[in-house]
Amino acid sequence: MLRNALGKTFRFLGYTVQYGCIAHCAFEYLGGIVVCSGPSMEPTIQNSDIVFSENLSRHFYCIRKGDIVIVKSPNDPKSNICKRVIGLEGDKVCTSNPSDFLKSHSYVPKGHVWLEGDNLRNSTDSRCYGPVPYGLIRGRIWLKIWPLSDFGFLRASPNGHRFLDD
Repeated sequence: MLRNALGKTFRFLGYTVQYGCIAHCAFEYLGGIVVCSGPSMEPTIQNSDIVFSENLSRHFYCIRKGDIVIVKSPNDPKSNICKRVIGLEGDKVCTSNPSDFLKSHSYVPKGHVWLEGDNLRNSTDSRCYGPVPYGLIRGRIWLKIWPLSDFGFLRASPNGHRFLDD
C-alpha cells in the first residue's frame, strides 16, 4: 500500500514537472497574454487593454521599425514596458520632444533600439533613458484581444512622421 501511494506521488510529481517545463517553454519562446497599463501607448493601446505578445521575433532578430514591443524597463528591471520601435541600430532618430523648438538627432548604437510611446506628451521612453539594449526585448505585440470591439491586429503609429529614413 505504501509502495502504491509513493508510486502515485512520484508519477504526479513527474507529470507536474513535465507540464511545467512545457508551459515554461511555451511562454518563454512562443508568447503569452499581456495586460497593458498606462497612457503612453494611447490611442493605439488603452489602459487595461489585453494583447497577445509573441516571443519568436526577438529570438530571430525580426523586430522592425513600427513594431510594438514588451521590454524590461531600463529604469526598473522588475517591470515591463510597452513601446513602439522607432529606430534600429544605425538609424538616425529624433531625440527631442515634439514641443522642442530645436530638434536634435542621434544614431542608435549597435545592439540597441530606440523606443517611444504613441502618446508622445505622456510617455517615458528613449527620449528620457536613451537607446535600449536589444536583449531587454521580451516580445512583440501583434494582436489586441480585449476589448472585443478592438479585436484584431494593431494599427500603424500615429507618429509615423518621427520615423527618419536618412
